[in-house]
Amino acid sequence: MDEVFKALADASRRRLLDDLNARNGQTLRELCAGLNMARQSVSKHLGVLEGANLVTTVWRGREKLHYVNAEPINAIAERWIDRYHQGRVEALADLKKALEQETVSDIEFVYTSYIRTTPERLWQALTDPVFTRQYWGCEFTSDWTAGSTMAWNQFGVQLEDPEQVVLESDPYRRLSYTWHTFTPEFGRSAGLEDDVAARLATEPRSKVTFDIEPAGEMVKLTVVHDGFAPGSTTLEMVKGGWPSILSSLKTLLETGAPLPEPVE
Repeated sequence: MDEVFKALADASRRRLLDDLNARNGQTLRELCAGLNMARQSVSKHLGVLEGANLVTTVWRGREKLHYVNAEPINAIAERWIDRYHQGRVEALADLKKALEQETVSDIEFVYTSYIRTTPERLWQALTDPVFTRQYWGCEFTSDWTAGSTMAWNQFGVQLEDPEQVVLESDPYRRLSYTWHTFTPEFGRSAGLEDDVAARLATEPRSKVTFDIEPAGEMVKLTVVHDGFAPGSTTLEMVKGGWPSILSSLKTLLETGAPLPEPVE
């Protein structure tokens, strides 16, 4: 937490976060052009923000893209906001909202978390139904080889489709697969409004990629969910869902128990 507060204490770094919050997925050149700072200064500030996990990067070909990462703010909120009077943490709550709302582009979601576990254990948590049902509430059936189909079981509905497939599978390093099919049965079981379910069914199928990197005693997990059309209803839904799922995954691996279900 110390690194997060140190990073946020600098006005220039807050400006960089604001710039990324307005338009995520920028290169160093684009960030320099939008701010009155030298390239070396921007690069140094980005290094501090990356060190605090407030910014995460994804390589697209030869370009390194920078994204705001809300995970540290979520961790601060979980640790303190519920323990103190709301009036004392208004600034933190506002910052949490700022980083969670519109912190991704209109066609992708990027989120990085550091988890005290091993790559092998994290891979198991992403693929083993014993784990996924605990922190995600769904189960997968697949042999987890590239090109293989996947069956999803969520909300008591079995989702199978020839286009629900594993795209990449490099155990303990990288896993990628296409998102599930939005069937009418799934929509009813998930409690979706008819018009929302209808929109979801017409959208292109997205994909999610998990990159796993050892980081000392931790493992760096970067989730990239992309393939959305601009204005995607699916993207709006996963932006709200992924932080909770990944926080619960982290808690499960580090404590042995997932996050409790929120009280309605």
